[in-house]
Amino acid sequence: MGLSLSIAVYLTVWWTVFLTILPIGVVSHAEAGIDRGDGGDPAAPVDPKLKRKVFTTTWVSALVVAVIWLVVRFHWVSLPTLPVVR
Repeated sequence: MGLSLSIAVYLTVWWTVFLTILPIGVVSHAEAGIDRGDGGDPAAPVDPKLKRKVFTTTWVSALVVAVIWLVVRFHWVSLPTLPVVR
């Protein structure tokens, strides 16, 4: 697995994991009993904790990509032969 493919796999895994982790632990204003007043969405999260979720997504994605890399490296599952552009 070359560098370009590794980066593409990592970014794909990162976004998939991020969208999976994003709703975990979120409390909406309606669930917390906070009145948003005029124009506020009651389903908006009180504290989304985005920095923590980005950090968690990064290390979980690194572990998933490491497993994928090991599977490909030791030919447990082989990728189809792709033409190499040089």
